[in-house]
Amino acid sequence: MALDKSKLETGIKQLLEDMMKREENSFNEFATRLATAIDTYVKQGEIEYLGGLANSGGAVTGTIQGTIK
Repeated sequence: MALDKSKLETGIKQLLEDMMKREENSFNEFATRLATAIDTYVKQGEIEYLGGLANSGGAVTGTIQGTIK
């Protein structure tokens, strides 16, 4: 699945709206929910590998040719 920036933006806006309604500050909850939104966004990304890496029994070498969707 490709990265969905608008879904991340919606999640952040919802988080901010929820936090503004609170009577007490909750930095821990804010940090946790923001980190979760970013983590979910990043994990949706795909890497399209086209080539460029080689392994001859040792470390992988080369320059990757591809894109992040």
